[in-house]
Amino acid sequence: MPIESLQDLYLEELRDIYSAEQQIIKALPQMAEGAHNPELRAAFEEHLEITCEQVRRLDSIFSELEQRPTGKKCKGMEGLIEEGSEMLKEKADPDVKDAALIAAAQRVEHYEIAAYGTVRNYARQLGLNTHVDLLQRTLDEEGETDKRLTTLAESGINEQALTGRARSRDD
Repeated sequence: MPIESLQDLYLEELRDIYSAEQQIIKALPQMAEGAHNPELRAAFEEHLEITCEQVRRLDSIFSELEQRPTGKKCKGMEGLIEEGSEMLKEKADPDVKDAALIAAAQRVEHYEIAAYGTVRNYARQLGLNTHVDLLQRTLDEEGETDKRLTTLAESGINEQALTGRARSRDD
């Protein structure tokens, strides 16, 4: 489909985000299972529920626009998830792996923050105020998830990863 207007671009970007969210829904259970720290595991599990709600919001936007959400594959998210999946396969100290999972998850969150911020701005320009509100809610949730991951990293996971390395040198 040719992209000839901001409306067309808006739809194309929404489809990209929809694809990204579908990929995240598949990846989060694996990330939760791979997490050693129970708080990190819980954060991934809770974010899966939030992501499902975000998809419902996107479905509502597509329904209002009388458009299908499918038809585009988000290659950016595919790459980010592949990097995270590679870490899950690594033989690593569990605390180090948790630190790496946080890093991978934050890259995903930052991608989503950029994507949702962009489409929210397009919706605003197009006068789609209901969409603006729905997209802003999701943008806020992505920001909160990023902050939660930072808190987990700073409240001990990164320190445990550091001491894990020190433990392995002492053995």
